Amino acid sequence: MSQNKIYDYAVDENMELFMLIKSADVRIAKNGNKFIAFMFTDSSGEISAKFWDASEDDIASFVPGKIVFVKGKREVYQGNPQVKIFKMRLATEQEPNNVNAFVKKAPVSVDEMEDEFNVALFEITNANWNRVVRYLLSEYHDQFFSYPAAKKNHHAFAGGLAFHTLSMLRLAHAIVKEYEDINAPLLYAGAILHDLGKVIELSGPVATQYTLAGNLIGHIVLIDEQIVKAADKLKIDLENEDMILLRHMILSHHGLLEYGSPVQPHLLEAEILHQIDQLDASIQMLRGTLGHTEPGTFSERIFGMDGRNFYRPTENKD
Repeated sequence: MSQNKIYDYAVDENMELFMLIKSADVRIAKNGNKFIAFMFTDSSGEISAKFWDASEDDIASFVPGKIVFVKGKREVYQGNPQVKIFKMRLATEQEPNNVNAFVKKAPVSVDEMEDEFNVALFEITNANWNRVVRYLLSEYHDQFFSYPAAKKNHHAFAGGLAFHTLSMLRLAHAIVKEYEDINAPLLYAGAILHDLGKVIELSGPVATQYTLAGNLIGHIVLIDEQIVKAADKLKIDLENEDMILLRHMILSHHGLLEYGSPVQPHLLEAEILHQIDQLDASIQMLRGTLGHTEPGTFSERIFGMDGRNFYRPTENKD
């Protein structure tokens, strides 16, 4: 059977391939029948599909985390790629069934990322910030290096959380070299911790979902709670200005109240953290989408970028 991946197929081309069910939402159609809104994924990316007139057996069988074999056609619906399903079944034990093979991974190895983070830790010269960062990285080490940074939008792949954080650290280093009055240790500490709450907000790298705490509290407040607990464990006074500054970095990094930050940035370093977070997330969304867009055409619409689509210029053949 074909071992092609999702984006090996062109628009309007028939598809036969194995995919992992990332999400499966049961909904009611206008005719009153149930259907399943799928998000399929493999190492090349993800694509949506709808399975109409789903039976109760279908709903029970086709659940997140299962590998399926699908016959269908790649289409575009409202500017977004989707699969029109002709036939679908669960993969057998003799067929591809290693979930990890269907999960997109960070382009940098865990060992390489760990090495860069270890160097950055020595650059956090403030003792309180250093101790808190080291404590929390140790506490959530395995999750940090394996979890995605999001369910769908930016860095939504295994190891995406650490890779996003590392990209931000690299940007932070470049900015510190350009502007001498930045408190570099504070910026580096904030960058490392800013999204660490996602190890509690999200369920993991396979068939990623939001946890109950993720839905009801969110990663910003969740990591702030962990900073408070770490300070208590390490006997660090939370009333110390160092800790107030560090917590402000985390609590303000989404920039606007309507984007989930309890407070807007009121420190130079907090504003920088917000801006490089936005920059890295935007670039990753664009690279992921343009990576499977034909030269000379527009991409699918990107929800995380105001629903805009982007043009991929014709590649230079010279």
